[in-house]
Amino acid sequence: MRPYVFAGGVAVLTGAASGIGRALATGLAARGSHLALIDRDEAGLEAVTAGLRELHPSLRVTVHPFDLTRTAQIPALAGDVLRDHGRVTLLVNNAGVALGGTFEQLTLEEFDWVMDINFRAVVALTKAFLPALRSSLDAHLVNVSSLFGLIGPAGQSAYSSSKFAVRGFTEVLRQELTPRGIGVTAVFPGGVRTGIARNARVGAAVSAAETQAGQREFERLLRLDPAEAAAIILRGVERREARVLVGSDARLLDLLARLFPASYGRVLEPLQRRGT
Repeated sequence: MRPYVFAGGVAVLTGAASGIGRALATGLAARGSHLALIDRDEAGLEAVTAGLRELHPSLRVTVHPFDLTRTAQIPALAGDVLRDHGRVTLLVNNAGVALGGTFEQLTLEEFDWVMDINFRAVVALTKAFLPALRSSLDAHLVNVSSLFGLIGPAGQSAYSSSKFAVRGFTEVLRQELTPRGIGVTAVFPGGVRTGIARNARVGAAVSAAETQAGQREFERLLRLDPAEAAAIILRGVERREARVLVGSDARLLDLLARLFPASYGRVLEPLQRRGT
């Protein structure tokens, strides 16, 4: 496929109010993309949008506050975006939430909350925007999985399940859509300095001490600047890469999972203790 052209395109981006999403919005605007920004954090979304409009007055940047648990309303959201922009050339399913606790400590409702946002919303958004992508020349789809879509560490049953599901869904879409001229990229970020650890929910049965220890451990692994992560992702989109590993930790653990698919947990423990 030809390289993806950002300039003049219309990008739909979820989770745009902070973290990697905010950095992606900044990078897309700098490359000349019009933007439809989606997030449940309306105030954060407005702040990002105001800055982009000031820096790039020639671009059309629209705001779409939305809770992705409302999957039944996603077709209406897509309709709003298409009325504002008329077309879509790039869909970036970036939004995600985290939930700490062993599987025994989670309720099914908590588990489903993660799956609703991290996976079912990705499916619903892709379904809703696919006709627009198919009608655009050289369109592209990006689904953000995770390092935990490559490995399944203890205490991440809901999050890893959702991100492995995104990985599998995206691999199928690549086989189905690439022959039709739509590029498909799966993104696997490692430890990026975002608020995901601070904002993560914990299972109802998780103690306060476990919660604090888990947050400290998670925060310690978040090292890569979001702007650098966004630059890696957008470079992969431009090149139509099938898989984008973001960060040295993602590359290392992807290799470990390939070399030791049944025993990488034993290899991972000493690496975590050393802070790798």
